[in-house]
Amino acid sequence: MATEENSEGLVFHPMDQFIVKPLFGEAGDPVHWYTITNVTLWMFLTIVAISALLVLGTRGRAVIPTKIQSVAELAYGFIYKMVEDVAGRDAVRFFPYVFTLFMFIVMSNFLGLLPTAFTTTSHLAVTVILALGVFLTVTITGFVLHGSKFLGLFWVSSAPLAIRPVLAIIEVISYFVRPVSHSIRLMGNMMAGHAVIKVFAAFAPLVLLSGIGVLVTPLSILAITAMYALETLVAFIQAYVFTILTCVYLKDALHPSH
Repeated sequence: MATEENSEGLVFHPMDQFIVKPLFGEAGDPVHWYTITNVTLWMFLTIVAISALLVLGTRGRAVIPTKIQSVAELAYGFIYKMVEDVAGRDAVRFFPYVFTLFMFIVMSNFLGLLPTAFTTTSHLAVTVILALGVFLTVTITGFVLHGSKFLGLFWVSSAPLAIRPVLAIIEVISYFVRPVSHSIRLMGNMMAGHAVIKVFAAFAPLVLLSGIGVLVTPLSILAITAMYALETLVAFIQAYVFTILTCVYLKDALHPSH
């Protein structure tokens, strides 16, 4: 009987935190496209948090900025400089879009670190939409600005003529794989970190179940603390990587020739 209790006490499901659940109704109710879920809630809270940061940060416009104004100005300047340096001066017209992407992702990532929060960027459905938005923006912009010359992106003119067709096929495949890697990278990193934290958290109550728990529990708490610090860094880095790749893709749309 004690064994059954112990085994039940050790049961944990680290992936349960990623289940999409309706906010209203029964837990087992089906989720439709119009259902308000925990994903919907945390997306809404992300938008509220971004709006509050930018509105409150720019409302005073003090010569000596407050902390919140400093954060808002730092984010603005950081992304503006990134767009200008990576994609070129003529890409500044896309700054509002790139800035919106960065703020949404980084705020979603940081809010997902709160206890009982839901990390929206850990779901492929969310990251795929973001990546497809970038892919369509880049592709449409490339053809609108350059027409058929945009296809020069896939023709490596600096390579020997004999291998150019092979390289063109590789370039086309890599181009259409972009939204896949763009979305999976963000989703995978956010999901993996939260799952590992949940695994370590499952070992914390062992002190209540067995003698070895006196040793395991402190180690698990240290591991959780270390992983949480790492996830805080990853939350920013993944937003940065997604944004800088967006700038690289925009550069291809604006300057498609090899």
